[in-house]
Amino acid sequence: MANQVLVTADDLEHAVRSNAALEAAGYQTVLTTSLDEVRQALRRREPDCLLITGALHEEAAAVLLGAARERGISTLGLVEDTDPDPKGLARALGLTAYLVKPADPAEAVATVRRLIDRRRLQQRTGILGESPAIQEVLVKIEQMAPVTSTVLIEGESGTGKELVARAIHDLSPRHGKAFIAVNCAALPETLLESELFGHEKGAFTGAAERRLGRFELADGGTIFLDEVGEMPPATQVKLLRVLEDRSFFRVGGAHAIKVDVRVVAATNKPLKETVALGQFRDDLFYRLNVLSIYLPPLRERRGDIPLLVRRFIAEFGTAHDRPFRGVTAEALQILVDADWPGNVRQLRNLVESMVVLAPEDEIRPTDIPRDIRERGRGLPVLVPGATRDVPGQELQFIFRSLVELKLQVEELRRRIDERPQRVEVLTVGRGVALEPPLAEREAEEPPVVYRPGMRMTDVERAAIEAVLRQTGGNRRKAAETLGIGERTLYRKLKEYALV
Repeated sequence: MANQVLVTADDLEHAVRSNAALEAAGYQTVLTTSLDEVRQALRRREPDCLLITGALHEEAAAVLLGAARERGISTLGLVEDTDPDPKGLARALGLTAYLVKPADPAEAVATVRRLIDRRRLQQRTGILGESPAIQEVLVKIEQMAPVTSTVLIEGESGTGKELVARAIHDLSPRHGKAFIAVNCAALPETLLESELFGHEKGAFTGAAERRLGRFELADGGTIFLDEVGEMPPATQVKLLRVLEDRSFFRVGGAHAIKVDVRVVAATNKPLKETVALGQFRDDLFYRLNVLSIYLPPLRERRGDIPLLVRRFIAEFGTAHDRPFRGVTAEALQILVDADWPGNVRQLRNLVESMVVLAPEDEIRPTDIPRDIRERGRGLPVLVPGATRDVPGQELQFIFRSLVELKLQVEELRRRIDERPQRVEVLTVGRGVALEPPLAEREAEEPPVVYRPGMRMTDVERAAIEAVLRQTGGNRRKAAETLGIGERTLYRKLKEYALV
């Protein structure tokens, strides 16, 4: 069946020309002259693309675009050349793409083709959303899939990093070969190396036979290293060798094994910061970060939540044989306003739960768990990538800094409180107990590391000095108490001239 494009006749001249060009290109078109006709067309069949030729400032256009967004239909709008900010208008209306009049019909056809191809990609990969951030992700997937370069995917837990990795593999020339996923954080250090590179018989206690590692199993295909930032240092060295030479040794092996594997890695925390803390090799970071994709958290693309909710309702309604009309406007607004720390994964699981448990045939506010209904958005935070020059964001930055400072101080005090206290009781004469000297009592008391007026660097320096006093200068114990690595502590000591 040919792809269908719905064309509005708001600007009759552009509508007729674009309609003729689309038909000549092989598209099935429906030319509509009113909002009612559009609604009827949407009920008959969901089009692959909607072309709005004018009247974008009118209320009917907003209603039409809202209906298209709910169904995940791509939209192309023709903006008047007199509009002072065409890009801003397109963003405000939620258009997927726009062209400025007078629009060349050939360019309109090319844009429609691109939007339909993008929609097919979303349907194939399951990466849903019409927000600019998700559209950028889809563009990068299309660009990265045909090549063999290493890819690093960054994003919070639940944003769909493995979904992106699978999409890159499925659209690549390796799609007929294996896709092997490994969660580096789920395996202990003693097992991770064997899982990745395999082992020879007798390599260690319990190695009763040779075992192939994930890299060998992925030969010719793609290996996905999830939470690569949690990989221990020794394994990082071996991974670096694989990336440089495409060869490795099994545990206990004496011969190098060559593999042809594309590596896609993912992390839920900024890997640059991990490198700066000395917890991840910088040379490995540069080898992994040849191509990069950032997946935004759900709170940064709230406009996609209605589409995701309706898609998940349809999916789970079918899976559990529960016909659902959808979700009420009040319930949907609650879901849009929620924080979603677990991102799309959390939203998907919640929708499934509500579809199964809701007593009616649509989700209502009372069907949403109380913690989601009643939870506010908490303290304002500085949106990643935003500049602090925008009015109000400086205050948000301060709020976040104060919250982080309070948490760090409380954690430090908790660690010190949990350390065993050395108490010496001196008895004289008839068993009268004397307290230890004042200096010892002060050394045993949790140190105060924050006072009004101190900066973050002052707090950090004071905390390090206090813990070093507590541990008698033992850097290893001090690092454990502070919850950082010894290399990081040594770097901080040099930075604050404490060595």
